[in-house]
Amino acid sequence: MKKLRFALIGCGRISKNHIAAAVANAETMELAVVCDPVLENAEKKANDYLEATGVKPVVYADYKKALSEQEIDCCAIATESGYHAEIALYCIRLGKSVLIEKPMALSTADAEQMIREAKEKGVALGVCHQNRFNAPIQELHKAIDDGRFGKLVSGTACVFWNRGMPYYEQAPWRGTWAQDGGTLMNQCIHDIDLLQWNLGGEPETVMAMTGNYLRDIEAEDFGAILIRFKNGAIGIVEGTACVYPKNLEETLTILGGTGTAVIGGIAVNRVETWNFETPAEQDSRIAALAGTDPKDVYGSGHNLLYANYIHAVNTHTDPLVSGEEGIKAMKIILAAYKSQKTGKAVPFEGLSFSTLDMDDSDVRCR
Repeated sequence: MKKLRFALIGCGRISKNHIAAAVANAETMELAVVCDPVLENAEKKANDYLEATGVKPVVYADYKKALSEQEIDCCAIATESGYHAEIALYCIRLGKSVLIEKPMALSTADAEQMIREAKEKGVALGVCHQNRFNAPIQELHKAIDDGRFGKLVSGTACVFWNRGMPYYEQAPWRGTWAQDGGTLMNQCIHDIDLLQWNLGGEPETVMAMTGNYLRDIEAEDFGAILIRFKNGAIGIVEGTACVYPKNLEETLTILGGTGTAVIGGIAVNRVETWNFETPAEQDSRIAALAGTDPKDVYGSGHNLLYANYIHAVNTHTDPLVSGEEGIKAMKIILAAYKSQKTGKAVPFEGLSFSTLDMDDSDVRCR
């Protein structure tokens, strides 16, 4: 298996997880380049990698210059959300495989173009929904595949977090329609991905109500979504950045005719409820999955996500969270924004929408 040379583009808040994943997968990849317009940030991440591996990546301010001067197989993109599509398409057109942070884009058109061009170039496109790799989530998905829930009835994704104004002021792109979106797009997208993945992955209709209550940002600081899936199950999303005084929970609940499961913890990493009509061998492992929380809400799923992605690149297969998978949660959120804007239920199929389409919308509560 070829040892892949990676470039990390963007060295901000989430980049530490990419550094940790690169270290954890050092046998199959090398972090050859780190890029950030703020060179100090790139230097820090390069030194973090050096300390862990003894090898220092080359530091660049300009990712285009880096890609013109260095031999790179894969680009990991961890910039502001609004730049994801532009940078990804540039890398794809150079024949580079791309692993991109959530959301993969801020418009359906951009995401669809990324998927299309990656296929045309024959490169791997992956999206960082790392919580799919959490051990309790893997067990939950296996239980669904094994039919242990019987008829799926509903699922609920709850993200009750606190993000005060210093969080938004520290990075002014956050909470803007041009570069981010609100709580649903930034904080809730991982749980929305888990919800749709476990309820069948084929939404039919999306309805939403959102509002801006406490945070002085353009987009929503609270959102609620109803999703009807083609299999009849109902998905419910409730997310907010307004919990006082600190993060409360991130929880995924799945309900079926013969099973109930709740996965909680600070990063959907702990089994809280696991009840099924018929016992199974895997149940003996579940008690161990009620363990301790990770250090932060990002969890440690990036390590396994990278391993899965590297395998996909080397075997010319799709990663677990391919572009086709990564677009789904993003598209649900864009459908929710369109529902807020129009006051109507929005068909999922054929949706064409962007966060920029919300610029003339007033989502603030009066």
